[in-house]
Amino acid sequence: MQQSLFEQDLKQPLASRLRPTCLEEFVGQSHLIGKGKVLKKLIENDHISSMIFWGPPGVGKTTLARIIAHTTKSAFIDFSAVTSGIKEIRVVMKQAEENRQFGEKTIVFVDEIHRFNKAQQDAFLPFVEKGSIILIGATTENPSFEVNGALLSRCKVFVLQQLSTQDLVSLLKRAIIDEKGFGNYKIIIDDEFIEAIAHFANGDARSALSTLEMVILNGDIQDQTITINKDILEQCISKKSLLYDKKGEEHYNIISALHKSMRNSDPDAAVYWLARMLEAGEEPLYVARRVTRFASEDIGMADPKALEIAVAAYHACHFIGMPECSVHLTEAVVYMSLAPKSNSLYLAYEMAKKDALKQLSEPVPLVIRNAPTKLMKDLNYGKGYQYAHDIQDKLTTMQCLPDSLLDREYYKPTSQGFEAKYKERLHQIKEWKKRHK
Repeated sequence: MQQSLFEQDLKQPLASRLRPTCLEEFVGQSHLIGKGKVLKKLIENDHISSMIFWGPPGVGKTTLARIIAHTTKSAFIDFSAVTSGIKEIRVVMKQAEENRQFGEKTIVFVDEIHRFNKAQQDAFLPFVEKGSIILIGATTENPSFEVNGALLSRCKVFVLQQLSTQDLVSLLKRAIIDEKGFGNYKIIIDDEFIEAIAHFANGDARSALSTLEMVILNGDIQDQTITINKDILEQCISKKSLLYDKKGEEHYNIISALHKSMRNSDPDAAVYWLARMLEAGEEPLYVARRVTRFASEDIGMADPKALEIAVAAYHACHFIGMPECSVHLTEAVVYMSLAPKSNSLYLAYEMAKKDALKQLSEPVPLVIRNAPTKLMKDLNYGKGYQYAHDIQDKLTTMQCLPDSLLDREYYKPTSQGFEAKYKERLHQIKEWKKRHK
């Protein structure tokens, strides 16, 4: 019965059926394609040049490339770095050159361009340079490291951001009412369940739509009405604790519990809350980012190695993912819990921020300005500058703060851990400056 209800209309996956065909249907990336934004203007004015889309999976890199090709009336060639080599590149370039001779632009979209080696990437160069193709590469990796310099210098990099939970909720609701989705059926599903699916997808539109499709295809069918209950949802996502309320309050409660357990030097509680998050399907990189923030906000100079541990854990999560990376995050949160605590860096910045916002126009003292031109030198830029390395103690009495903030102190070290040493060093520096004024 369930099969017969869907088999006629739902032959393609939901994510494919709902793939946007124009900018108006595209969800997210308002910083690039919102009103008046740079990429939107380039598309609307048909001024597209070669570019790289850098962002996590499921945020619309391929879809945006297709929309650009459609909007700018260009031929579109989809090219996978996973299955193609230099031979395939040459075949595609020949086709693009033929298109150009007939006055048609060709957009070559290369998915996962970071998987191409240097020789393969170089094969695109002459065609990009002479305008045979407009190259759009997509990558989940930092193009500064994964795309060779010659090709990267000829491409504009656009950073696509992870979709927000609200973006995904809007997309899921559209899928339920859109005729290309499940609009021809009566679907009964609580908003709470839609938000749970959005949280579970963690910014990935493809994952969100695939999960929704699985949930609906396994719903209870009665008289052409499909009802989704909690049990069905839990079976499809296998994560009971992801059933947050509408504002995702439990999500924020648990990350708060992790943060405060580490701050309270309680490794047992910290590991428990870490496990609660990871077993609920939380993105490990999100946890790693929060731990990295904690390393400087709550430990700082009391143990500078904490930041190294946190960043190493982040990279480990990136390299191997769940479930293996759970042990790396455990190492990080235990280290943070046991490390000496200091919030002096956090307080220093917050104090400096207040002054900076009040006095945004405060001029930089002339003595520490650069003077690359004769005019600047004539205006006393850099006059009286003291080069610390020329002095035996490597210290000077030079004034670096604006006059209105003279003698202001932001960083006030504690006596915790290594910070006690830095506190003594700072005291020595200030005493030296007093003696040599």
